[in-house]
Amino acid sequence: MNLSFGFSPCPNDTFAFDALVHGRTPAPFTAIPALHDIEQLNALAREGTYELTKLSIGALAGGRDRYTLLRSGAALGHGCGPLVVAREQASLADAARGRIAIPGQDTTAFLLLRLAAPGLGEVVELRYDEILEAVAAGTVDAGLIIHESRFTYASHGLVEVADLGAWWERETGMPVPLAGICARADVDSELRGAVEDAIRRSVEHAFAHPGDSLEYVRAHSQELSDEVCRQHIDLYVNDFTRDLGDEGMAAIDALLARAAASPA
Repeated sequence: MNLSFGFSPCPNDTFAFDALVHGRTPAPFTAIPALHDIEQLNALAREGTYELTKLSIGALAGGRDRYTLLRSGAALGHGCGPLVVAREQASLADAARGRIAIPGQDTTAFLLLRLAAPGLGEVVELRYDEILEAVAAGTVDAGLIIHESRFTYASHGLVEVADLGAWWERETGMPVPLAGICARADVDSELRGAVEDAIRRSVEHAFAHPGDSLEYVRAHSQELSDEVCRQHIDLYVNDFTRDLGDEGMAAIDALLARAAASPA
């Protein structure tokens, strides 16, 4: 049995899911990978494109009738949230009132920005890896960055205005929930359980045998250095990726509740 599996080409995903897609660990299905930027995955989920897919928690807020969150494979943790950056130091409120680039309306990053700085000015959607150059060039006043951009923004001459993950942790005392792996509604509960187990085994294999995924990570890392890839993996792949547990589920529920209560 084949199951289509959408996830991102970022090092954390290729590291975590390498064993599953390459048959290094047992699974009662074959995962057929489809790699896209997270906002593309959010958009494709509106059409139910893939049976399994990574989704921003921000997108899950409006898509729970189409997809069910799984307990394994998530990106969630401490000190790993999105950043707001600019060419010069400013308050978050001032930066948000200007022209700000975001990596997508459905991303968790944008949801956190709306919660932390409700007085937003003009929002410009760009692919996440185009935001730093846009800020540096002055096309926008500030940028909301995710993924490996948090390790490279200083090399573009930019400064951190706000860490939205740190804001969330101060507000709630919970880890920041970024994204999760979800199963389409037509995947029955028994198969969902098997998928969770298979993803968990893949993550555990990645931790136990990090060299196995090196070629897959490099093939999709868009010329990132090995050091940045390692920083990316270390930041976004953790015990919550194995299993969300009660703490992870509570953090997701808290963010979804705030999303439901906030103006669109």
